[in-house]
Amino acid sequence: MSYDNDNIFAKILRGEIPAFKAYEDDNTLCFMDIMPRVPGHCLVIPKTPCRNILDATPEQLNACMATVSTVANAAMSAFGADGITLQQFSEEAGGQEVFHLHFHILPRHEGQKVGPHGVMGDMGEIKANCAKIAAALG
Repeated sequence: MSYDNDNIFAKILRGEIPAFKAYEDDNTLCFMDIMPRVPGHCLVIPKTPCRNILDATPEQLNACMATVSTVANAAMSAFGADGITLQQFSEEAGGQEVFHLHFHILPRHEGQKVGPHGVMGDMGEIKANCAKIAAALG
């Protein structure tokens, strides 16, 4: 399968669709999931085209994982979380819906269940949660 330059994350990278950006460097972008399953649910993507982990280069994976580590630690602090759930889905059978490599970071509290999939969040709350992560990043 080939990379689709019109996927929603490619459009976010080009600035065609707005996003609440928590962190950005030369190689990656972290932005908030607009259908959060927990407060602080965010996504890390490479800035270069890549369908998923199955076609990612070592450089793309290394850059993403460095950002995942940085943001996960900030999210733990920002939300007083007890742990982090990290998710990555590849191909439709693996649960992937947007075909641009992405990692979900979900700050979790002991005993907390994740919310339902596909439910639009409150944009004001998502924006505030983005600011919490950004502040924790310094």
